[in-house]
Amino acid sequence: MIDLVPASEEEAAGIVRAHAQEGRALAISGGDTRSGFGNAVNAEDRLRSTGLSGIVAYNPGEMVMTAKAGTPLAGVAAALAENGQMLAFEPMDHRALMGTSGEPTIGGVFAANVSGPRRFVAGAARDSLLGIRFVNGKGEIIKAGGRVMKNVTGLDLVKLLSGSHGTLGFLTEVTFRVPPRAKTEETIVVSGLNDAEAANAMAAAMALPVEVSGAAHLPLTVTWKFLGGELPEGEATVLRIEGLPSSVDSRAAKLLSAMAPFGQVVRLDRAASRQLWQEIRDVAPYADGTARPVWRVSVAPGIGHQLVAALRLEAGVDAFYDWQGGLVWMRMEADPEADLVRRFVKALGGGHATLIRASAEARAGIPAFHPEEEAVALLSRRVKQSFDPAGIFNPGKMG
Repeated sequence: MIDLVPASEEEAAGIVRAHAQEGRALAISGGDTRSGFGNAVNAEDRLRSTGLSGIVAYNPGEMVMTAKAGTPLAGVAAALAENGQMLAFEPMDHRALMGTSGEPTIGGVFAANVSGPRRFVAGAARDSLLGIRFVNGKGEIIKAGGRVMKNVTGLDLVKLLSGSHGTLGFLTEVTFRVPPRAKTEETIVVSGLNDAEAANAMAAAMALPVEVSGAAHLPLTVTWKFLGGELPEGEATVLRIEGLPSSVDSRAAKLLSAMAPFGQVVRLDRAASRQLWQEIRDVAPYADGTARPVWRVSVAPGIGHQLVAALRLEAGVDAFYDWQGGLVWMRMEADPEADLVRRFVKALGGGHATLIRASAEARAGIPAFHPEEEAVALLSRRVKQSFDPAGIFNPGKMG
């Protein structure tokens, strides 16, 4: 595959126009850190955003940043940290899980709507996105939202492009919110709960006026893979509190007291808490250098443990839970068992099961993204036709 790395938005538009006129497919990529995610793209050329790099505008007082799409995520994070700000949605770094290299880009984060543990209280990546610039499948430069202009097309272009995985357009610039970063954090660890008991404990914690910003459950099969094996013995149900030091101390004490009836309870300090949630964010237990299938399943918070219990009767599966149990990370021992996973998701009330990692052979025969209902699929096809009439962007990516 030939990499095409434009140095300007206009150059990118010219490349797209030429490919559209010839009907030649383009793989769309940023830092290529999610290579192998989604279904294979049949293209000889790959259009990459890495030549479009740099922070365009940033006034910390406005809590808004504009950056070119190929700007390394690390550079964005460093600039925000210098000013006590952050990306609220806590984007995952896929490299260890996917076995890839390169540098994640801010455009790639929004194109894939990458969201981490704080997502269930702070929203997804797309909820922080205010404006975009992108090249559509005709080679036209489009501006929407943010500091540029209001969208008058009848479609929310900002939300549509976020999570489209490069199938609708080539992002060139993004404008997004950057709220203050918490001064400190602590994590309460409740030990010894099974999956169902943990779901009840997390629900109880979320009902308290203590502003929990992270809620996850780590069964025995994975606890030893976090914090270098230094978590307390037994299953770990972990609850994060963030904010000003005095507030965090007070709220953490209240949460500890409320969780004591559920099991043995300890507090992790800021350093240990940050390391733990980074490892949860990046799915550390399954970053094992293999191609064993990994699913990312989003369901109602009280349903996650039921899904895993049902699957364990039929297949070899390991799992842990984020988002108060509503996000289930599952690693299968052998076959992806796509039909089984999605059948059980539907039977338990619905959700989305996305195949994040699998061998090339497995991905060739399985839609990586959860199949859409017929009416939604029809709308998606119409949107795709509108944005990319020649069908050159990432054909087959969304499976």
